[in-house]
Formats: sequence, structure tokens, C-alpha cells
Amino acid sequence: MLTINSIKNGVVIDHIKSGHGIRIFKYLGLDSVDYRVALIMNAESEKLGKKDIIKIENTIDIDFTVLGFIDPDITIDVIRNEKIDKKIKLQLPQTIENIIKCKNPRCITSVEDYVTHEFYLVDAEKGEYRCKYCDEIYENDK
Repeated sequence: MLTINSIKNGVVIDHIKSGHGIRIFKYLGLDSVDYRVALIMNAESEKLGKKDIIKIENTIDIDFTVLGFIDPDITIDVIRNEKIDKKIKLQLPQTIENIIKCKNPRCITSVEDYVTHEFYLVDAEKGEYRCKYCDEIYENDK
């Protein structure tokens, strides 16, 4: 039987699409921290069928833009004294910078290193973004 205790103070990242938990775990650098963390993969979920969950027994800075880009259906629970203090529902960000790179070899971002890779959301249902400079399409695998 799998037992994961509740946390006193920290963060629970919930409703992660099954299989994306490890990606978020690594992005947050949780594989090299000295406090308690739990990555639960393929947990049963009424809403998703299966989901991943990350429990972090510490308060950390999280870039919600990146997490929303990785999986817009994530919810983040901030835990204080073993109770949910705040619940944050993520969504696809309208714009993203330096999270993905433009693959168009003729784009200015491919030629000039100092230019920021900027994309804007054009279709939330498809998770489709376009490069600000050349209109190259990037489709998020949400």
C-alpha cells in the first residue's frame, strides 16, 4: 500500500497530466533538494482518469507561466498548518519568453543571440503559439 503523508507547510501541484509530473519535477530541480518531496505518478483521478501529483514540504518560488505552458490544467495548493491556504488554477499564458525557441532558421532569434524568444497565444484549444518576429507556429502538446 502506498502512503504519502500530508505536509505541514509547502506546495501541492495537482491535476498534472499523467506522465508530465517528471518533467515538472525536473524543471523545478526537485531531484537535488534537501527537503521532502513526493512525485506520485498515475494516481487515479475522476476528472482525468490518471494524474500525477507533486508534494513539496517547503515554500518555493514557482514560475506559474512555465507550469501553465507545460500543463494548463494544473492546480497549485499552498499549504499552511496542514490546510489549504490558497488554491491557484493555471491556464495557458498569453505570452511566453525564453521558454521555447523559434525553429525558423530565418528568424532573427536564430541569428542574433541577444534577441528574446517571444511567442503569443493564438489558439488556446490547440495550444498554438506564434513567434513574435516571424509568425512561426509552435503547437504545445498539452
